[in-house]
Amino acid sequence: MKAETLERLNALRADKQPCALVTDLKTGLQAIVHAGGTHGGFALFPEDEETVLRRIVEDRSGIVEEGDQRLFVQVFAPPLRLLLVGAVHIAQALVPMAALAGYAVTIIDPRRAFATDERFPDVTLSDAWPDEGLAALAPDRRTAVVTLTHDPKLDDPALLVALRSPAFYVGSLGSRKTHAKRVARLLEAGLTEAEIARLHAPVGLDIGAVTPAEIGVSILAEITQALRRQVSAAPAGG
Repeated sequence: MKAETLERLNALRADKQPCALVTDLKTGLQAIVHAGGTHGGFALFPEDEETVLRRIVEDRSGIVEEGDQRLFVQVFAPPLRLLLVGAVHIAQALVPMAALAGYAVTIIDPRRAFATDERFPDVTLSDAWPDEGLAALAPDRRTAVVTLTHDPKLDDPALLVALRSPAFYVGSLGSRKTHAKRVARLLEAGLTEAEIARLHAPVGLDIGAVTPAEIGVSILAEITQALRRQVSAAPAGG
């Protein structure tokens, strides 16, 4: 690998930008592909570049064959993260499901009576105030954020940070009536209608969920839907 290629790859990874190292298996030439364009020793056909971009979104390395061209695509993507505000019963059900789906989970809750190692073994816990905790964790395009406390004093500050971040999913627990009041508060706090429109609320797919476990299933399903729908929205070239 050329030094310039390695430096660009390391810079993208340090900046938590999903990218791929593409190697032409016939010539050995390499290029780096990411949402901002293609750089390196050779140019890709537009259809190949689109395929690589989709593989980046899917986090799927492998061989791409197009005509007489064979490319090996090695995807480098930041880990998927799920940041939960509220160490509540739903979080207890959701955490193990999310871990099985490949998410690194962090729970933010300043109420230490709730956020305990006994209730959430082997889970990263933060007792910071939600907006400060989220700001420190810096949600990126591989991050989902869900607020579960049902307490505006905790949920609203978190949403102010999350809805202004690149997080691919932001959801909040509460009924439609509760959400209407939430929208009014968030508008008053300075969020735009476009920012608020990103919020999934009531959180989760409408599957008639009742129990904490069922609500956890509906939330993870909606997060998965949002993640995979990025595939169809992937840019078709640099």
